[in-house]
Amino acid sequence: MKRRDFVQYAGMGAGAMMMPSLLMGNNIPAEALLEPGMDTVLKKKMADVALNTAKSMGATYADARIGRYLNQYVFTREDKVQNVVNTESFGIGIRVIANGTWGFSSTNDVTEDGIKKATQHAVSIAKANSKIQKEPVVLAPVQGHGEVSWKTPIQKDFKEVPISEKVDLLLSANSAAMENGANFVNSALFMVNEQKYFASTDGSYIDQDVHRIWPTFNVTAIDRQAGKFKSRQALSAPMGMGYEYMDGLESEKLSGPEGIKLYNRSYDIVEDATLAAKQAKQKLTAKSVEAGKYDLVLEPNHLGLTIHESVGHPLELDRVLGYEANYAGTSFATMDKWESKNFNYGSDIVNIVADKTQVGSLGAVGYDDEGVKTKKWDLIRNGTLVNYQAIRDQVHMIDQNESHGCCYAQSWEDVQFQRMPNVSLEPGKEKYSLQDMIKDVDKGIYILGRGSYSIDQQRYNFQFGGTLFYEIKDGEIVGMLDDVAYQSNTQEFWNSCVKICDKDDYRLFGSFFDGKGQPSQVSAVSHGSSTSRFNGINVINTGRTI
Repeated sequence: MKRRDFVQYAGMGAGAMMMPSLLMGNNIPAEALLEPGMDTVLKKKMADVALNTAKSMGATYADARIGRYLNQYVFTREDKVQNVVNTESFGIGIRVIANGTWGFSSTNDVTEDGIKKATQHAVSIAKANSKIQKEPVVLAPVQGHGEVSWKTPIQKDFKEVPISEKVDLLLSANSAAMENGANFVNSALFMVNEQKYFASTDGSYIDQDVHRIWPTFNVTAIDRQAGKFKSRQALSAPMGMGYEYMDGLESEKLSGPEGIKLYNRSYDIVEDATLAAKQAKQKLTAKSVEAGKYDLVLEPNHLGLTIHESVGHPLELDRVLGYEANYAGTSFATMDKWESKNFNYGSDIVNIVADKTQVGSLGAVGYDDEGVKTKKWDLIRNGTLVNYQAIRDQVHMIDQNESHGCCYAQSWEDVQFQRMPNVSLEPGKEKYSLQDMIKDVDKGIYILGRGSYSIDQQRYNFQFGGTLFYEIKDGEIVGMLDDVAYQSNTQEFWNSCVKICDKDDYRLFGSFFDGKGQPSQVSAVSHGSSTSRFNGINVINTGRTI
C-alpha cells in the first residue's frame, strides 16, 4: 500500500510565496533524516527484478527508479516557531514499453515480490493501452552508462545542521525585521534531498544525490491611521546548494542603488530582513506611478519569473504540441515558427539557453529521469527561435535523434515526463554594470523581486508586477514608486531588450515548486540573467482608490 501524509502550510501567505498548499511524505523525526538508505548493491538487485520481469513479459524497454525523498521545512512567525516538518518518501516506479505503448506502476513495497507485482501491472497497463494507441512510441537512442553516480557539490548537508540553529537564524531575521518597523513577518526554510537510483534495459545504473534549499520571508508594515499595509518579500533565490547558502558571505554580495543588497551564491537573511522592513515602511508613502511608456531596468530576481513564463513554458515541446492544453494552456511558439528558421523571438542580443548542468542551479543533475546525460543547448540564438525542450519520445517530432535530457518526476510514484530545464538569458559580452545602465536611462523604472503576474493561455500577452520599484530620471534614481505593473506580449517584450549587463552581474532566480501536468507534479528550476533593459514598455497603475 502506498501512503501519503499531507501537511498544510501554516501562516506563510502561500499564494504570494509561490508554494503548493500540500506536502507529500511520511512524517519522521529529524534524526531519521540522517539514517542511511538502501545501499547501491541492493538497489541494483531490486532494479534488475523490475527489468528482468518486464522483459520476460514481452516489454521491449523498461526503466526503474528507486527513490528516497527527504524534506525538512521550518516555519516561523514573529517570535514563534509555527512548525517543523520532516518527511520521507521511499519506493520504486517502473515504466515499460510493451506493444509499442507506455505503461507505468509504482509501489513502496521494495521487495522482490512487491516489485514483480508492480512490474506486471505496468506491462498489463501498456498492453491494454496499446489497443487504442494510434502510433508506437519512438525512443531516441541512449547509450548505456553502466554504473555511475552524481552528487550536488555541497559543503554543508542540511540534515547535519541542528534544527535549533535553523530556528535561531529565522527568528533572528524576524527580530531584525520587527526592530526596523515591520508589524508582521513570516519566514521559512525549505530543504530537500532527493536520493535517486535509475536503471534501464539500455544498461544504465545511475545513483544520484540531489540537494536544494530555499530560505524566504515576507514582511508587512502597516499604516493604521491610513488603513494601508505594504509587504516586501525576500530577495533570496532558491538554489541547488547545501546549507552553506545561508552563510551570508560578503564576497557573494552585490551593492545596488538606494542601499539595496543583492545576493549571488550566498544569502544573508538577517540583513535582507532588516532592509525589507525599512523598505516596506517606505512603500507606505511611495509615489504612485504615472501610467505610460518607460524603459525598464529589470534585475535577475525579477526577470527570472518573466523568463520562466514567457520563454521557459512556451518552449516546452509538449505544450507546443497541445498536450498541456487542458491544464495550463498551449504555446504561441508553434512548430511552423521553428521550422521557418527565422522566427524573431527577440532582439539580436537575446540569447537564451537551456542547461541542466549549471552548478548551483535547481535543475542541475548529472542524468535526467530517463538516464540521459544532461547538457546545455540553445533555445534562442541572436533573437531567433532555434530549438525546444524535448525528451526521448519527443525529439523525433522535431527531426532530432538525441534527447535533451530534461525528463523528471517529482517522486518515485509519479511517472516521469518533460519538464523545464534551467532556462537562462546569457549576460552581455562587453563590460557593463548596473550603474552604467541606470546612467543611460532618461525615463525609466528599476524593478526588483517578484510580484503578481498574469499570462494568457498561449504564453503571449502578459502583465508582471514586482516587489520594489524605483523611478529613474535623467540617469539617476530619484525615489521609490508603487502600484507598478508592466504589460506587453512575448515578442514585443524580448524585441525591446536593448542592453544586458555583463557576467559580473549574473545571478540565479528559481521556482522551487513549479507545477505542471495532470495529476499535477512540481519540479524545481532556475533562471539566470544579468540586469537587463527593455525600452518603451507600457506601465500601468495598479492602485485602487475608494
